[in-house]
Amino acid sequence: MPIPIPRLRLLPLACLFAIAVACAPEPDGSESPESLDTVTSAITLPSGYSDAQVTAVGAPTSLAFTPDGRMLITTQPGAVRVFKNGALLPTPALNLSASICSNSERGVLGVAVDPQFTSNRYVYLYYTFKKSGVCTTNSADAPVNRVSRFTLADTDTISPSTELVLVDNIPSPGGNHNGGDLHFGADGLLYISVGDGGCKVGDPTRCAGQNDIARRLDVLLGKILRINKDGTIPASNPWTGIAGSRRCGDPAGVPAGTGPCRENFATGLRNPFRIAFRPGTSTFVINDVGQNVWEELDEGQAGADYGWNVREGFCANNSTTNCGSTPAGLKDPFFAYKHGSNPAPSPFQGCNSITGGSFAPAGAWAPGDDGAYFFSDYVCGKIFKLTGSAGSYTATEFGTGLGVSSAVTLRFGPSGSAQALYYTTYANGGEIRRITYTGTANRPPSAAVSATPRTGTAPLAVSFSGAGSADPDGDALTYLWTFGDGTSAQTTTATTSHSYTANGTYTASLTVRDARGASSAAVTVRIDVGNTAPVVTITSPAEGLQFRVGQALTLTGTATDAQDGTLPATRLTWTALLHHNEHTHPLLAPTPGNNLPLTAPQPEDLPAVLTNYVEIRLTATDSAGLSTTVVRNLYPRIVDVTVATQPAGLTFTVNGTTFTGPAVVKSWEGYTLNVNAPAQADAAGNWKVWSSWSDGGARAHGYVTPATASTLTATFVDGFRARVNFQPAGAAIPAGYVADTGAVHGSRGNGFTYGWNADNSLQTRERNASTDQRLDTFTHLQKAENPNASWALAVPNGSYRVTVASGDPSHFDSVFRLALEGVEVLNGTPTTDTRTFTVTAPVTVTDGQLTLTSGAGASNNKVNYIDVEQQ
Repeated sequence: MPIPIPRLRLLPLACLFAIAVACAPEPDGSESPESLDTVTSAITLPSGYSDAQVTAVGAPTSLAFTPDGRMLITTQPGAVRVFKNGALLPTPALNLSASICSNSERGVLGVAVDPQFTSNRYVYLYYTFKKSGVCTTNSADAPVNRVSRFTLADTDTISPSTELVLVDNIPSPGGNHNGGDLHFGADGLLYISVGDGGCKVGDPTRCAGQNDIARRLDVLLGKILRINKDGTIPASNPWTGIAGSRRCGDPAGVPAGTGPCRENFATGLRNPFRIAFRPGTSTFVINDVGQNVWEELDEGQAGADYGWNVREGFCANNSTTNCGSTPAGLKDPFFAYKHGSNPAPSPFQGCNSITGGSFAPAGAWAPGDDGAYFFSDYVCGKIFKLTGSAGSYTATEFGTGLGVSSAVTLRFGPSGSAQALYYTTYANGGEIRRITYTGTANRPPSAAVSATPRTGTAPLAVSFSGAGSADPDGDALTYLWTFGDGTSAQTTTATTSHSYTANGTYTASLTVRDARGASSAAVTVRIDVGNTAPVVTITSPAEGLQFRVGQALTLTGTATDAQDGTLPATRLTWTALLHHNEHTHPLLAPTPGNNLPLTAPQPEDLPAVLTNYVEIRLTATDSAGLSTTVVRNLYPRIVDVTVATQPAGLTFTVNGTTFTGPAVVKSWEGYTLNVNAPAQADAAGNWKVWSSWSDGGARAHGYVTPATASTLTATFVDGFRARVNFQPAGAAIPAGYVADTGAVHGSRGNGFTYGWNADNSLQTRERNASTDQRLDTFTHLQKAENPNASWALAVPNGSYRVTVASGDPSHFDSVFRLALEGVEVLNGTPTTDTRTFTVTAPVTVTDGQLTLTSGAGASNNKVNYIDVEQQ
């Protein structure tokens, strides 16, 4: 790929800033108060680099820089903040919270600055618009994602009246997999990343690996989009000139029809969460979040199909072994890494969700960093450095210890007279942090603080610890304490104590200084004397509840405070999370109030049935700002569904996973199992086709899991299957095939009736030049003796899967065109390197004969073999 990565340094779904990763509480459904301590551990970087907080911002999703040095920060709940002259401005430049949805992984997700910002002041936002006034999932009134242009005034404000919607009505069906990154290429065009929406538009039972919407050209999901700055479509977009193409994101409404979307630049992506351009070029990398097995880096390429949901990484969906050559028409990533456990010395242990990415501009850091690609993982809290070139890439750890929910966005930007790598993180309540290259200069230390106890009556003796503090150069530290009551202390050890004698709320702080005089930023901890935290109880959903998919739940709780009495609903805040393996998906963003509705979710996918659960969090805050959070875990009602086949031993699929009947499938009550019974050969080689399901459903249909164990049976009957090799009389017959030697159509005495419209035996050949006997023999369809040869096979009317091959191992003087039932299915011109073409196509027969003929434009046409399988 044309992304040379010579010498680099570096930094970083399934899944993203809205995936707050947490350790699962004990699975007993009990409530437990959440610790209020915040202990920040130092990130570990190579020598010559340092990390520091720039500013604290809740739920930061993305950032961008204006030419005059301002940093724009988007937040998931809707605010666009400005960081200017070393400080975060107190008032947001824009607040879209009233018009957006920020539940699940929705919200304000991306920002870009116009290349001509100095003259036009344009900035661009990607956000989830509350189009129907509600924030539902998988319903007709679900919100949509849109891209809009705004004007940022010199007063650091954005008037909502300046909004110009450029792309609208991008579906957000499942709430997750929204993508949302915005970048300008050197071509001056705006590139937009869009996820597959989590669940299929129009069929909410097909989510995760079953969602095949990403490769459909008529929907703006699972794509990279490209538009002009005014929202119009570049004439060079891959599908713009195709008949029936549409501007699917037209703000005036989605145009009628099923033609391809003109905005599409590339397809087949699951959740292209972040993209990154090599500075000064239109070469870019796509960080695509995987499902259960792989995270991948893709080269941005016009018209590319990256294969989701057929492919994940270099392999078939959900596989680590089915990783053969790239299927025709698809594009594999240039780098991928596997989830979870990896053999040493892989740096990707425990990593599960690729997030931010950025190229280092020339001269930004050490000379060896020029052109480096840095990318991050949200779950394992690491930043990686990628080196190498096409076909041989190596990733190494650059930064570790960022914590979970970290490095959502990476972007190089100004830092004084130099450049630094900025990243947004949900860790520690939300921060913007900066990694700076220091070379051989002394690096500042970092501080971390904790205190025990932090509440109580006066006099209150508190023990403080700075044990998490560290110096990247290994220098000894001096600890500078202030206790918030006008007193301070200095120690050479990481612990101290202090007694508070008067009631009040105090902010204690710690700064650490190294032996060469460099100091850290201060970190703080709150101490409450004479005030106790509220006592909080979740009353609904009930402890021990086993929910069903789609069940209407009500979040109800109470809180009492020794100083304030019973707290009102306005002081209660609820959050709900769906735990999925090592990360979580948000179900309910922090929402104030009481008696809130929540719809019980379905599992992420079938493999997650036994590991997914819901975490409910209720936080109560008293009048002094002291909070208590309690947690209740909710578990689904798991139900056994036995799926059998008649006869036994045949295979079927459930939500894309193959089983052999009978098999017990674990499910959740109310979860839809999408079952399918494909045609297949049994153990004896007999062809079997589906006849019926015991519930009366179609061959492929959804089975809603009942409340109690049940059995579902697929009945198969004998089906039609013929495998015919075209060859001269006397040639060896490939195993499993019958021979056609060019005879006129008739019964062959082998159980099949087939043949040609006229004697075609003199047009058969054997080359003795191929190790595959099927491809070594063939019959001509256009010789002078029978220039319009046609072949037919008697079959029962119905649907068939037909595989046919054209080729000649000794010559390539042909233009192959084959038609089945009058429809061209094979089209290929052989070369010295490609002598044979094989295609599989669905065919419907209504007249009892499957007919094979030459297609228009064929020359010296040939056929090697044909496989016909009833479906």
